Amino acid sequence: MESCCYCEVMTVDVRSPEMTESSLPDWVFPPPGGFTTEDLDRIPQLPAHTELIDGSLVFVSPQASFHMRAVDLLVDALRHAAPADLRARREMSVVLGRQQRPEPDVSVIHASAEHSPEQTFYRAEDVVLAVEVISPDSERRDRDRKPTLYAEAGIAHFWLVENQSGRPAVYVYELDPVARSYVLTGIHHDRLKISAPFDIDIDLTEIDKL
Repeated sequence: MESCCYCEVMTVDVRSPEMTESSLPDWVFPPPGGFTTEDLDRIPQLPAHTELIDGSLVFVSPQASFHMRAVDLLVDALRHAAPADLRARREMSVVLGRQQRPEPDVSVIHASAEHSPEQTFYRAEDVVLAVEVISPDSERRDRDRKPTLYAEAGIAHFWLVENQSGRPAVYVYELDPVARSYVLTGIHHDRLKISAPFDIDIDLTEIDKL
């Protein structure tokens, strides 16, 4: 078992001794060459919020209260602060490559990326900011793999949000475009006030009221 941003996750391993081929649905078995981003839209029984990381399906379990409230707080604040050509979104997957389709907890996208009410993903070039909210069992994926993927795809801004005594601490990163890696620009407690990617001023203590 491994973890993602807000809940327990499981990457499918059909070799597990506890599982036999007869006990698993057909869609669990990868096609030749492994799963690709298009498979997430083609598998009819796929659980909601399934991610694709390095060609592996990642499933999630119910989210914790802190995660839900932190996401609500950030989405609402970003929607009010974003300029007219940007939009704040929650839990929409982003295609980063043929076998990479993570789902940031929060993202800010270009308004022009909205093509249809039925669309199920954005592309890396659509995303201005990606945000991941950590829970205790999610650190490895959210601290290491996902930021690496977002940076390699050229997403300019990334936030990592931790639960510190019931309140969010926001680690703010910006992309070094030469190294294609993130640089920490600040750690914010109680108040998040920054000027990039646009003017943002969030009272993080407001989570107590949600």
